[in-house]
Amino acid sequence: MLTRRGFLGTAVPAAMATAVLNPACAAQAVAAARQLPAAAGPPGNVAQDEDFWAAVGRAFTVDRSIVNLNNGGVSPSPALVQDSVKRHQDWCNSYPSALALLGELTPQVEAVRRQLAAAFGADAEELAITRNASEGLQICQNGFDLKPGDEVLATTQDYPRMIQTFQQRERREGIVLKQIQIPVPLDDPEQAVALYEQAIGPRTKLILMCHVINLTGQVLPVKSVVAMARRKGLPVIVDGAHALAHLDFRIDALDCDYYASSLHKWLFAPHGTGLLYVRRDKLGALWPLTAAAPTLNENIRKFEEIGTHPLAPTLGIAEALEFHEGLGPARKQARMLYLRDWWAKRLLQQPAVRLHTSLAPGAASGVATVSIEGVDTGKLRAWLWDKNRILTTGIDHPEVQGLRISPSVYTSLEELDRFCTAMERVASGGLPA
Repeated sequence: MLTRRGFLGTAVPAAMATAVLNPACAAQAVAAARQLPAAAGPPGNVAQDEDFWAAVGRAFTVDRSIVNLNNGGVSPSPALVQDSVKRHQDWCNSYPSALALLGELTPQVEAVRRQLAAAFGADAEELAITRNASEGLQICQNGFDLKPGDEVLATTQDYPRMIQTFQQRERREGIVLKQIQIPVPLDDPEQAVALYEQAIGPRTKLILMCHVINLTGQVLPVKSVVAMARRKGLPVIVDGAHALAHLDFRIDALDCDYYASSLHKWLFAPHGTGLLYVRRDKLGALWPLTAAAPTLNENIRKFEEIGTHPLAPTLGIAEALEFHEGLGPARKQARMLYLRDWWAKRLLQQPAVRLHTSLAPGAASGVATVSIEGVDTGKLRAWLWDKNRILTTGIDHPEVQGLRISPSVYTSLEELDRFCTAMERVASGGLPA
């Protein structure tokens, strides 16, 4: 795994720090990108318009000496978003902080809530602003009343923290976590519906599922699983950490009751921001993770009662939404898939390369996982970083081992070609000594 010392040992050019403090250039790039759509054409065409995406890339302050292919972990924010956070944080420290955090900024937080709801298809009274997907999911996972022997259903590929959350309830309360296996890769997502349904038993009380599996970028059929579970009277908690602002969809179209996501991944929002959706008629029965007053029982804000916390990241979500909508969700998804296919199809020409993600339409996101036969994944990841300054994510799971590759809208084809050239060298001749 990448060490903190190894990462911090990379020199950061002074120009990068300057760019962060000078959002004017980034704002101009965002404005230029927003002027392109009228002439750009359908999403599939825009996905291949390198001039358009070069303009988008200039809105970020990334160090181009590094090829960052781990945007699925935490993404950098555009300079416009960085400047917003700094501006709000500076104001909170110049104004009486207690007044700013406990009252003055509340109307602006509510404006952000409404903007999120409009962008992603929900009622504002059904959206809580959290710190990440894990917090939102744990609110749901711990918020249901369960008795000893009650079963909760998940997969072996769910995010480790979410599995650990249910395992803690197993140890503490005597519930039972039942996990199913999803094929790797899964060309037909609807096959997952049958796997979930077959695993439901008389004691099943709750289902957790990923919208996009973090290990491989596999897309699961949320709407179909939710419909099947609803017929059986079972609630479904949806982990949308890698789906929201990556795939082009609306939460209301999924017809789910519970959905959580991180906003610092694919929305490019400030680090430490997330979203929790709870259908209005389900609010009263779901316990918050931290205690809230009884008067908030039917109020989505009961899930935000975490004590004093910075509001600058929350307010910076507004600029991230502006940037996202300027790109256009359909164009953004098309570009992500185009980038995935650019590197994946090239590497698949190498006999030793194995792709653990389906390239079938609709089966996966712009994230994919790859390995080279006979090459240790950890050593490959380390070589790419140490010798090439290409950052990837090592996946070491009983069902899949490889490098998770997650480029972003600022990633250039030249950067992907650098990655492919390095991988091809290893595929044909092994890891250099």
